[in-house]
Amino acid sequence: MNLRVFNILKSTKVEGPGNRYCIWTQGCSRHCRGCQAVHTWAHNGGNLLSVEDIVSDILKQKNIEGVTFLGGEPFEQAQACGYIAEQVQRAGLSVLCFTGGYIEELQKDYKNKKLLDNTDLLIDGPFEIDKLDYSRPWCASSNQRYHFLTARYNEEIFTKYKNKVEVNISQNGIVFMNGMGNFEEILQKIDLNNIIKC
Repeated sequence: MNLRVFNILKSTKVEGPGNRYCIWTQGCSRHCRGCQAVHTWAHNGGNLLSVEDIVSDILKQKNIEGVTFLGGEPFEQAQACGYIAEQVQRAGLSVLCFTGGYIEELQKDYKNKKLLDNTDLLIDGPFEIDKLDYSRPWCASSNQRYHFLTARYNEEIFTKYKNKVEVNISQNGIVFMNGMGNFEEILQKIDLNNIIKC
């Protein structure tokens, strides 16, 4: 089984609790107005990676607390993401998953069950630009909701974590910004080419 991936960061501290292995899935049909990750929308973009290879790579990492799925839309590849989530949960790592859908609709489709069953924290809801709100960790609009699906995380995250942005530079010189914040405001203060925002 393969997963179509836009990008992987093997270590990030801004995409959920602790230090995390972060997987941006490629492909999203939701097309939220004002989305900062429009480059993840195309279903034929990115790279196809074996889920077994991804799991193997995750388990080689040191000092990570868990895995974060975002996108794109992880639930458009729920079976592949569910397989990865199940394997990393078995290894004692946590799973955080972002979705533009709402949990009530996701629970109606059986293909989503494995991913939901192996997710500790689900953050749901589409990005709504008219409800822009950076006051809560990892969310960009006030309609988005936190679902603590296991006992691993709870409301303590709201005081423990604040939104932050990371900047990574690849070997070929591409600058990749990730995390949660006002990217446009940040970009007005710096002058860099080839910036990809997620």
